[in-house]
Amino acid sequence: MDRPMVGVALGSGGAKGFAHVGVLKALEEHHVPIDVVSGSSMGSLVGALYATGMRVSFMERLACTLRWRHWVDLTVPKMGMIAGEKVHQMMSMLTRGLDMQAAAKPLAIVAAELVSKQAVTFRDGPIADAVRASIAIPGVFVPYVKDGKVYVDGGVVDRVPIQAARGLGADIVIAVDVASVQRERPPQGIVDVILQSLDMMQDEVYRYRAKTADIYVEPDVSEVGTSQFHKAKQAIDAGYQAALAQMDSILELMRSRGVPCTAESTQSGTGEVIG
Repeated sequence: MDRPMVGVALGSGGAKGFAHVGVLKALEEHHVPIDVVSGSSMGSLVGALYATGMRVSFMERLACTLRWRHWVDLTVPKMGMIAGEKVHQMMSMLTRGLDMQAAAKPLAIVAAELVSKQAVTFRDGPIADAVRASIAIPGVFVPYVKDGKVYVDGGVVDRVPIQAARGLGADIVIAVDVASVQRERPPQGIVDVILQSLDMMQDEVYRYRAKTADIYVEPDVSEVGTSQFHKAKQAIDAGYQAALAQMDSILELMRSRGVPCTAESTQSGTGEVIG
């Protein structure tokens, strides 16, 4: 590749993370090439679908059609309220059972490993396994256990995985944080309580890490609760508008770094598409 590589780093945030779909939609409309993808928690789910070639228009329809019952399997609370098998199976189907190295775009997914107390960045192995590990919100999802490792939500250690995108070779990183815009409103349920607590823990660390991104997009999804998946369209629209608001800056950065934003530049290496 004879130009700088462009990556997106998609952050955690439950249902707020549907805003990532809107950001990707705006970037594609303006022919901003996306070469690599990193994701944490909900960002890993959206990022995995995008990296395996799913069209953004199909992702948008899917997000607005799926309901809680399609991917949530309640269990007797022990290590979590949701078993996670449904979403695991759904992601395996939607990503066609691909390994990460077989994705159309290089993909990195971040999770937290409880035994070693470390952040883990998946870059190989089944995509569905990595997503299942990354979305395991502590206390909500049963942790994902594999090969003696116990994985929970990537947002615990890295809310927006900017360095993971750099590790894939991205010279320019567009970071999308759906947890940064907050309003003083009480949590609406246990998922909100847990995710808002995680966000508070990450705020101080992430303020420093955010400076390492080249472009920082903050959709205002403060009216979308972290567990309000029925508000997918509202979150997508918020992401789209946030990206449009920064598009002049994004395009100027691309021009200054020698990255052409043309229809041809977005078509290379897209691989198979769904929808």
